[in-house]
Amino acid sequence: MIGIVGKRSRFPPCAQIFLAPAGPNFGLDRHGPAHYTTCMSDDADPPKIEPVEVAEPLSRAIGERYLTYALSTIMHRALPDARDGLKPVHRRILFAMRELRLSATSAFRKSAKIAGDVMGNYHPHGDAAIYDAMARLAQDFNVRYPLVDGQGNFGNIDGDNPAASRYTEARLTAIAETLMEGLTENAVDFRPNYDGTLEEPVVMPAAFPNLLANGSSGIAVGMATNIPPHNLDELIQGCHALLRNPDLTTAELVDLIPGPDFPTGGVMVEPRAVMLDAYETGRGSFRTRAKWQVEDLGRGTWQTVVTEIPYQVAKSRLIEKLAELIQTKKIPLLADVRDESADDVRIVLEPRAKTVDPDVLMGTLFKNSDLETRFSLNMNVLIDGKVPRVCSLKEVLRAFLDHRREVLRRRSLHRMEKIDHRLEILEGFIITFLNLDRVIDIIRYDTDPKAALMRETWG
Repeated sequence: MIGIVGKRSRFPPCAQIFLAPAGPNFGLDRHGPAHYTTCMSDDADPPKIEPVEVAEPLSRAIGERYLTYALSTIMHRALPDARDGLKPVHRRILFAMRELRLSATSAFRKSAKIAGDVMGNYHPHGDAAIYDAMARLAQDFNVRYPLVDGQGNFGNIDGDNPAASRYTEARLTAIAETLMEGLTENAVDFRPNYDGTLEEPVVMPAAFPNLLANGSSGIAVGMATNIPPHNLDELIQGCHALLRNPDLTTAELVDLIPGPDFPTGGVMVEPRAVMLDAYETGRGSFRTRAKWQVEDLGRGTWQTVVTEIPYQVAKSRLIEKLAELIQTKKIPLLADVRDESADDVRIVLEPRAKTVDPDVLMGTLFKNSDLETRFSLNMNVLIDGKVPRVCSLKEVLRAFLDHRREVLRRRSLHRMEKIDHRLEILEGFIITFLNLDRVIDIIRYDTDPKAALMRETWG
């Protein structure tokens, strides 16, 4: 690759010629081009430039590099592992907090300290991204079973962002500790961290099906995932049924796990056939409506009160949308909307007249606002941490159970090895006690007592 840069001045015209060998980096290696400078007069002929043969076609070079980037994004950022339901950033956050001894009964530590340790030891990315991931694990309106116990402003259901990491503190929850039970008992494999100075777990032992319990979402290159949270008790019942009968059908599983269990509540309005098809194929969608009730105010007047809103709907944006519908008179049946929420959700909707039918009013609001939303299910996960695949409900539970079987087998082998090691030491103590005089003589008078003790034949 050759480029010529010239500039006229009061000095003789000069041209700087950049010469570099052809290569996959479009002719420029990492050390930069070689520089050659030549001076020419105004009427001098320009140097003859010989064409350079490119060692690798541009299409192939871009394709290979883009494929490498896509695989890295899919496996290390966007898709969760079917075994523990975690992405690498979440796994590293929990492991770093465990290394800091931030158990559920310990004192809180600054979030900035946690994010800094994660970034410096395990996750070489921005601390803002690490803190955002950690903050989401502490939000009970986003995560069905929070893995981080946060102290301070970690955001709210209105859509407000968490406070800066220097203002908040965090520690692990008890359920997060169950995800890591067995790390010290060779339950899972470890791998070197990004600079090879420490080790991190490849996957967590995961004592419960975290993938379905807390759900997951992510967008990769050419694929995405979106898994809703579920009730943990129902998931455990489904796992027990699958252990008793490995040939269990999806329909029988749906009898035990009827659908998602969102942390913000709501009412599922999809028929069972739609739910069954979604769990069978791994793809589908669920309609969720807000939960509401009618309050009698006396003298024939009433108002509706929304106590639960659909998952991942910001309450402040929802109320703004309802107020906009009132101002534009798109819903003439609605007179006013008020937010009376405290720790719980309470949105008051006043009808235009007491003769309005509550079901008609709410039906109109469901159609024109986020009081009814559709959650898209896409159970695209990594099987064994390597292969991305859209799985059914049964396949996801089977992947978790297979992982638990391997974890329990490895923990049992580790404990047996510890017992064998201890028995061997106790056997040596017994031999020493029974031959105490001989052992003392060897230690006192032999030049190499260790070798002599090993050679000795004990009765």
